[in-house]
Amino acid sequence: MTEHGLVTAATAGTELADESAPVDPTTIADKSAMVVPAPAIDEVVVLDYGGQYSQLIARRVRECGVFSELLPHHVGAEEVARRKPKGLILSGGPASVYADGAPKLDPRLLELGIPVLGICYGMQLLAVKLGGRVEGAEVGEFGRSKLTVSDHGRLLAGLPAEQSCWMSHRDTVFAPPPGFTALASSSESPVAAFESQERGIYGIQFHPEVVHTPFGQDILKRFLSDVCECDMAWSPASIVEDQIARIRDQVGDAKVICGLSGGVDSSVAALLVHRAIGDQLTCVFVDHGLMRKNEGEQVISAFRDTFKVPLVAVDAETRFLDKLHGVTEPERKRKIIGAEFIRVFEEEAEKIGDARFLVQGTLYSDVIESGGGTGAATIKSHHNVGGLPDDLQFELVEPLRALFKDEVRAVGAELGLPERLVWRQPFPGPGLAIRVVGGEATKERLDVLRDADFILQDEIRNAGLYRELWQSFCVLPDVRTVGVQGDERTYGYVVVIRAVTSDDAMTADWARLPYDLLEQIAARMIGELREVNRVVLDITSKPPGTIEWE
Repeated sequence: MTEHGLVTAATAGTELADESAPVDPTTIADKSAMVVPAPAIDEVVVLDYGGQYSQLIARRVRECGVFSELLPHHVGAEEVARRKPKGLILSGGPASVYADGAPKLDPRLLELGIPVLGICYGMQLLAVKLGGRVEGAEVGEFGRSKLTVSDHGRLLAGLPAEQSCWMSHRDTVFAPPPGFTALASSSESPVAAFESQERGIYGIQFHPEVVHTPFGQDILKRFLSDVCECDMAWSPASIVEDQIARIRDQVGDAKVICGLSGGVDSSVAALLVHRAIGDQLTCVFVDHGLMRKNEGEQVISAFRDTFKVPLVAVDAETRFLDKLHGVTEPERKRKIIGAEFIRVFEEEAEKIGDARFLVQGTLYSDVIESGGGTGAATIKSHHNVGGLPDDLQFELVEPLRALFKDEVRAVGAELGLPERLVWRQPFPGPGLAIRVVGGEATKERLDVLRDADFILQDEIRNAGLYRELWQSFCVLPDVRTVGVQGDERTYGYVVVIRAVTSDDAMTADWARLPYDLLEQIAARMIGELREVNRVVLDITSKPPGTIEWE
């Protein structure tokens, strides 16, 4: 099975709506990602204009104790108003406000009676719409910059007059809108922040959400608490009861099935749904032969024996490997695995009898990386987002779709999941099939990769580093290299070690594993696995690379 539950594997994405036309919320591809908190919980909406840090803005707002939802910029004022937010944040974006086809600002958003904060491109949109002057600068401003505060106003109150900040723009605000106060400047930005306290509209050219802006979180807190007057009482655990109520409301007395892998996402989704509807839920564990070593036994033991969740185990290794025979292209692997999983689930649902709903452990990062309705590029198709077969027989239940990975872990802890499951590293939906790179995922190659990965995890756990890493795994390229073992010439596989640190998988840095640990891992792999004669280390960060190779 998989880390996130069910695997599906087609490219997701949405065409942007006409900026001038009202948008029907039912046409938004990622509308199921929109999770409105209980009425007692304050919310701030972040509109995504395609910026690389858009998701991070929502994360930072949540870290301040305020629920934040990231919506496509084109959803329309009615959809934003429906959530009754206490404030609105306009994200950055890669376009020029004057470019043909650039995302526009719906003026009705400024008539909702709530404070608005524009960041980078969002600030420029406000400036242009309200009569300020935005022009292309002679020199773009990228990276760290010195911010000089001339008037602290309300937004920058209590902060140093000089501070560093993180810029990423080429267009610049040269004059604020009439009636607005210019608060700060930088070397290339005459107006790096402005505000109108009377209108409740604020703009900053720099990015407060990144760690390179030291006082960025203070600015966000100022906006949330002083300007929006939010009650900062939200936490991931606070949504548990709300989600339980929503699940009950959605499924009624119908039967539900859930793809269970034992990974944190599918585990939390399963337990959340099980707490909501009890034995109406049946978890289906499909052993497709693409899992890590001993995972099948661990999943069955944990959920059937410990948590007493109704569980059906299906041995489908031969079925999946037959479907993958001769397939080398990664997207085809994903699509084949996703489609076959759906078929297996449908067969098991028939045996269970009239299951109407299917639980998925989809997360926010799945939605964003799949281009989920925001105009962002699709990095790779995700197993939980889009691309479901047209003849899918189930309605989807996705209780985690609005949560980031660390928030899912917090919910898991709230639900009583053991620490080992809560902190289990992510695992791709298509399993080890996409870690056999450039070649067919044969049983022989999968077994080699499985054994190599087991050695890697064993050594990393023994070194006490498992919790420090976002992911650590092995890749098996379809190449063989010459080696010498026992005075004999060998022709064996190369194993690639991939280990990264990250907060949310949107960016990641390669982990600086100790040399003696790497030496021990390589010695074990080459000594214990006759098919392997070379071990290498991937030192690519994200970006420019992705965490997975395919």
